[in-house]
Amino acid sequence: MLKAYLKLIEQEAEISKQIKVLTQFLDNYVLTKYGDLTEDEIKTLVVDDKWMPTLRQAIASEMDRISQRLTQRIQELAERYDTPLPELTSKVEELTAKVEAHLQRMGLVW
Repeated sequence: MLKAYLKLIEQEAEISKQIKVLTQFLDNYVLTKYGDLTEDEIKTLVVDDKWMPTLRQAIASEMDRISQRLTQRIQELAERYDTPLPELTSKVEELTAKVEAHLQRMGLVW
């Protein structure tokens, strides 16, 4: 078991060295490629490939958020104005009469 473990540790170390070498090679290749890019290619990479998808996603998220908020607000208003004014007025008069009756029974007269 120990020998197998030691062998795996050695393999891991070797693979880590290979990763470092290949990463350095890739970094150097990218730097070389950056130097060869034209202004139009740079604009395409930065604006079209990087910024535009991010902006589109942000705009879509904001539009969804606004749409949901508007829907919620419309539902709130629909619930609020669902009861007609004459019905509300009659309910207020009924409750006012009840409160006045309770106050009179308590001995409060105005």
